[in-house]
Amino acid sequence: MHHDLILVIGLLFAVSVLTMLSPKLRIAYPILLVLSGLVIAFIPGIPRGSIEPDLIFLIFLPPLLYEAAMHTSWPEFWKWRRSISMLAFGLVFFTSVGVAYFTNAFVPGFTLAMGFLLGGIISPPDAVAATSVLKSVKIPRRGIIILEGESLINDASSLIVYRFALAAIFTGAFSFGEAVEDFFVVAIGGIIVGVALGNILYVIHRFLPTTPSIDTSISLMTPYIAYTAAEEFHFSGVMAVVTCGLFLSFRAHDFMDYRSRMQNNATWSTLGYILNGLVFILIGLELPVILEGLTHQEVMAGIFHGTWISGLIIAMRFLWMYPSAHIPRWLSVRIRKKEPSPGWRLPTVLSWAGMRGVISLAMALALPNTLPGGEPFPQRATIILITFVVILITLVLQGITLPFVVKWLQLEEVDPRLSPEEQKLALRHRLAQAALERLNRSDVPRDDIMERLRANYRRVLDSTATGLQELHGEGLPTKPAELDELEEYQLAAISAQRVELTLIRKENVFDIELIRKQESRLDLEEARAEH
Repeated sequence: MHHDLILVIGLLFAVSVLTMLSPKLRIAYPILLVLSGLVIAFIPGIPRGSIEPDLIFLIFLPPLLYEAAMHTSWPEFWKWRRSISMLAFGLVFFTSVGVAYFTNAFVPGFTLAMGFLLGGIISPPDAVAATSVLKSVKIPRRGIIILEGESLINDASSLIVYRFALAAIFTGAFSFGEAVEDFFVVAIGGIIVGVALGNILYVIHRFLPTTPSIDTSISLMTPYIAYTAAEEFHFSGVMAVVTCGLFLSFRAHDFMDYRSRMQNNATWSTLGYILNGLVFILIGLELPVILEGLTHQEVMAGIFHGTWISGLIIAMRFLWMYPSAHIPRWLSVRIRKKEPSPGWRLPTVLSWAGMRGVISLAMALALPNTLPGGEPFPQRATIILITFVVILITLVLQGITLPFVVKWLQLEEVDPRLSPEEQKLALRHRLAQAALERLNRSDVPRDDIMERLRANYRRVLDSTATGLQELHGEGLPTKPAELDELEEYQLAAISAQRVELTLIRKENVFDIELIRKQESRLDLEEARAEH
């Protein structure tokens, strides 16, 4: 127990140090953590870390999915639902079929059922790796939303394929019709559980007397409640967590005050950082455990087949991406009007961003050692080794080269929307205008303190109008302003800006990150005003 505690603390410290080094080395932190884990694993005397699949599925997966869902914009997710679904469901099944037939033909001892099992394991990309790599470069907002949305729900579809393939190996029988029917039951059931729990928690947060600590505690328990409740009914725990997270994130500004929001955001930011860091470094640490019991010949065969399968799934992602991006537009006038063409550059970047992660390794390690009859599970060691090779190749090769691919393609925004700088200026301008309109009412007193408060908002109006004028030749009209009494009227001005921010959310014109940054700024202003 003592040694385990030291190991965990040592890993957490290593994660922090390596994350700080990643910008200096210009390597995305997930890649650096995996490579460092590989090096650490072979240092003499270092305890061997082993990924317990139950630990990943029950401890790590629910909060990681929930944290990702909380930072996803529901309006944007819903807007690009067709593209997300094509990747999260269609590409997962397409990849599973391709891997099944390839391994059945070229890997000795692999049946179609085992091929489907391997396909389900290695089909879901890890968006944490992709988005962390893409932070250093600019790609269209649509691309980020599709990548994040795909990663939220592709774990559910891959886990369902995994379960059906495992059942086929156990029973020796497989019915495609029953599998499709069960898939929809499992997925829709998970969504229903997530929405139901989201509504229950919304009522609790909204109408019961809570505190920031209570709100944060409930938020930390929510992904585990959603996951275990859905799994208890044999539905998709992943879909339940994602649905609940998206619902509560979309309604959070209705039931959380600034204290709860600040504490909740800080807590989840820290927890997400720790969990993501641990799972990536554990991937590297797992290699010695995977190699145990394998002969040199088996290792070389696993590396050989894993390399070919990596090339296959990369190629299949390209083959799926271009038709799924363009064929629906060719077939539907409504889609053409609604969605500007992504061209060929954005699908290329999304195709190259299909890096695999810890969920694939956890699914492989979760394979049972024996069949129900007591016989050894066929090809278990080979499946685990191939999975590790696929993760390593896609994560390191694609992760390191992805920024260069983006810069080489010189991506431009494909959707007609304001630039980030224009959005930032226009958003601040509207909020300052809303605050001044509140301070302009007849019930606001006139004195020097109020004049200074109003002058601050005037300066924001002037600076944003000037900035917009410099960007595209015309400014936004400013409105006259008047005054108020410090704390009470500061809070009234902040309240007016919150009302305006709610209207802005519904317009779905500004990026959700900018809206959340402005909401955080108002939270800080309100905390400062009250103290």
